[in-house]
Amino acid sequence: MARTRQETAEAVGAAEAAGAGEEAQETGAAPLAPGARLWPALGAVYRAQLSRARVARIPLLFVATFQSVGIMVLMRGVVDGGPGEEARAVVAGSSVLVVAFVALNLLAQYFGQLRASGGLDHYATLPVPPAAVVLGTAGAYASFTVPGTAVTAVTGCLLYGLPLDGLWLLAAVVPLAGAALAGLGAALGLLAPRQELATLCGQLGMSAALLLGVLPAGGLPEPVRLLRDLLPSTYGVEALAAVLGPRPYWDRVALDLGVCAAVGAVALAAAAWAYRRAAVR
Repeated sequence: MARTRQETAEAVGAAEAAGAGEEAQETGAAPLAPGARLWPALGAVYRAQLSRARVARIPLLFVATFQSVGIMVLMRGVVDGGPGEEARAVVAGSSVLVVAFVALNLLAQYFGQLRASGGLDHYATLPVPPAAVVLGTAGAYASFTVPGTAVTAVTGCLLYGLPLDGLWLLAAVVPLAGAALAGLGAALGLLAPRQELATLCGQLGMSAALLLGVLPAGGLPEPVRLLRDLLPSTYGVEALAAVLGPRPYWDRVALDLGVCAAVGAVALAAAAWAYRRAAVR
């Protein structure tokens, strides 16, 4: 009886396979392979983009780090050292500026160029979820900022006489601020109608991170402070600046990191939607 059931199942499977083959022959199309799952596809895109960025973006990362260190050196002439609010704001803002330069500016340019050159058509033909393309690329660009951010933060702490023991928070600030800025940069690059506008938006976003992130919030006018609150990297800067002081308020640090994570999730979702919108046009 068991042998009979096994033979029956094999016969049914063979008949179904033969029917599928005949249907494919009648329609003239080969059966499609199943689409890739999100996490394996995301890992593949992440590794590919990280390898590409390692070759093509190292000079630009050096420029971003040199730029942030240069800003700290210039601000040292007007800001006193020690654990004051101004010194902590300059060091934290300059460190996150490296993330803004790579994750926001360069990613906006990359997706703008990809859209203008028809590169999105290549990704559209692959069985890869749109979220995997956006998240993998954003994660690669954000990861690429880690060395420059660490060098800038250590240099700033030594230059301004701040303690180094709070820099462990970079392990949370870099991925969260990187996700928010990378999602914003990808959305700007994908939604811009022209490549030149994507480059312009990326430059303006980085300039906003420079002007609003490095300067202390206490001396800014109220309208400018409201614009500063709308910038995703502001909350990462606030969290990092808090732990560079003598007595950080950890509930405020956790709140800033939570806001940064929420903004990052919204920005990445908007970038995935913009990718779908741009890929079908």
